[in-house]
This record gives sequence, C-alpha cells and structure tokens, in this order.
Amino acid sequence: MRRYSVLLCVIISVLLLVIATLLYPGGSILDKTSVGFDWSKNFFSNLFLARALNGDINPARIWALAGMVFNSIGYLLFFIHTSRKIPQKHSAMVLKHIGIINMLFTFLIATAWHDIMVTVSSTLNMLGLFYITVSVLRTRLYWLKVFCIGSLLIFYFTLYLYGTGDWGLLAVMQKVSFLCFMLFVLAIEYGTSPEDFQQNQSDHQTINVPNR
Repeated sequence: MRRYSVLLCVIISVLLLVIATLLYPGGSILDKTSVGFDWSKNFFSNLFLARALNGDINPARIWALAGMVFNSIGYLLFFIHTSRKIPQKHSAMVLKHIGIINMLFTFLIATAWHDIMVTVSSTLNMLGLFYITVSVLRTRLYWLKVFCIGSLLIFYFTLYLYGTGDWGLLAVMQKVSFLCFMLFVLAIEYGTSPEDFQQNQSDHQTINVPNR
C-alpha cells in the first residue's frame, strides 16, 4: 500500500477534480454566461469559488477542495520519496523541505490567496523539478532525460503565459502542464530506483580514483 500511495493520491485527486468539473454551473473569464466547465476556457481555480463566475452557487467547490487535499498529499509523498533515492545530501535535503513546505502552499491555491500561492507554489515546484532533472541527467536513464527536459520547457512556458496574462492559451496549457506534471511524478516515482542515481555516483568515484 505504501508503494502505491503516490499513485492512489494522484488517481483520487484526478477523479475528484473531474467530478468537480462536471458539477461546475458555468461561467469563465472570457464568457460569464457559458454553461458548465469548458476545458479550453475555464481554469481549475474556477472550481474553488463559492459562487461560479455565472453567479450561481458552486456545488463543485467541495469536490475540488477534496481533490486539492489528495493532490497536496501525493506531491508531498513524491518529493520525500524522491529525496531518499538521491545520494547527494544537499539535493535530497532541498527536495524533502520543498515537499513539506509546498504541501501547505499547494492547498492554499484553493483559497482567496490563490494568485500569491500560485506564484509561491509554482516557484517551489520548479525548483524541485530542476533538482530532480539535474539528478536524472547524471543517470543512464536516457528516455527519462528527454522527458524531464521536455517537461521543464512546458512548465516554464506555462508560467510565462501566466506572467504575460495570455488567458486564452493559458487555460489550455494549464491542463497540459497539469497532465505533464502528473506523468513526471509517476515516471520518477515508479520508473526510477535508488540504484539508478547511485550507479552514476559509483562510476564517478571510480573514475576519480588516482592511479597507483
């Protein structure tokens, strides 16, 4: 059960968020008279409102909040588990603390402090993913190296859209980034082992042994 704790949290979180999208009354930034949740126009943040953007009471809110709880727990476990795989003490410490601190900030995205929490949480996530990517680049997992670099580019582009206020494209990229981050987490959690990261360190130490 412990081995699949991250996967279970991700699955439950996604299911709860999907239920929330089905219950969302309607309204988006671009069209407040729209009906239901449009994946290409609405943001996940719309699901956390007490009243939907069309003015109706939002029954999706409780489901979305529950989804964020499992989302936060899942990513906390992910960062802690990953920190135990990486032999570099500094990187492991950074990832562990990011997981613990960011759990609170990720959940607070669903509150009135949404804008500030998105900035803080995104910054911490990007820092954590950067450390993980650097560690992956030192391994022999070539397929994962390409995936990590591609994921980082998608995350950076999404944050760029958020900073520039391109809400139309951002609504789409938010879903792409969410899916990509979820796959990133599952790939690192279940596609790597401590041996993958320690093998490179052993090779490096062997290379640096002075000739006698």
